[in-house]
This record gives sequence, C-alpha cells and structure tokens, in this order.
Amino acid sequence: MHSHKGLRAIALFEAAKGAVALLVAGALAAIGPDALQHDLERVLARFGVDGDRTGTAMLNAITPQTLHVAIGVAVLYATVRLAEGWGLWRHRAWASWLGVIGAAAYLPIEIYALWQHPDWMTWGVFVLNLLIVMVLARDLYRRRAAA
Repeated sequence: MHSHKGLRAIALFEAAKGAVALLVAGALAAIGPDALQHDLERVLARFGVDGDRTGTAMLNAITPQTLHVAIGVAVLYATVRLAEGWGLWRHRAWASWLGVIGAAAYLPIEIYALWQHPDWMTWGVFVLNLLIVMVLARDLYRRRAAA
C-alpha cells in the first residue's frame, strides 16, 4: 500500500515535535536547576510576578529531582513522537493507530479551550489536530477495506 502525502506530512510534523522535545531535554540537562531558577526569577521579575505566591511556588518547584523528571518526560515524549514519525513514514498501521488515538485525545481539551478563548491560535490548533485525526482515520479505514 502506497503512503500518501498527508501521512508523510504528519510523519515529518511528529518527527519535528520529537526533535524539539530532545532539544528541550538537552537544554534542561545543560542548564541545570540553579541556572534555570535564576533565569525564571528574572523572567518573573520582568513580568511583575516575582513577589507573588505563584512565582515563589514555581521557583520552589525547580529542584534537581523535578528537573530529572522533566528531562525524562521530554525524552519519553520525544521517543514516542519519533517512533510515530518513523512508523508513519514507513506506512505502518500501528503508527496510524498511535497517531489517531494521541491526536483525538486532545480534541475535548481543545473544544473546551475554544469555548473559553475562541481566538485564531486556538482555532488553528484545533483544526490542525482535527485534520490529523481525519487523515490517520482515513488511512486506517482504507487499510481495513483493503484487507
């Protein structure tokens, strides 16, 4: 079965998300908790959030342990996205299943976000995710019909 351009585009998109997640994990590991706290402190001060409860809670949440967890989550996310991208590029059914389930899981959250903040960015994310679900679901339907 020949892969169509929509699957290839989604494969590249997923691989790009995986690559960005790996870059984030690497950056977090390179920066370390102390420098990250310092940089966050500067950003919060710039936006006038430095002295309030939210800013303090955010700063206190950055520890070596939480940073290791964040790095681990980013690496796990990257692994799944890169595997999905590879699988879609190679036209594997499991990758279409992984993609359709993963993208569809976000739709209820995006519908809620549209209700709360119906701006162009929210609409764009929703439409993109809906298109991804439709392309992958169509791929799965075609596979089933061909079998």
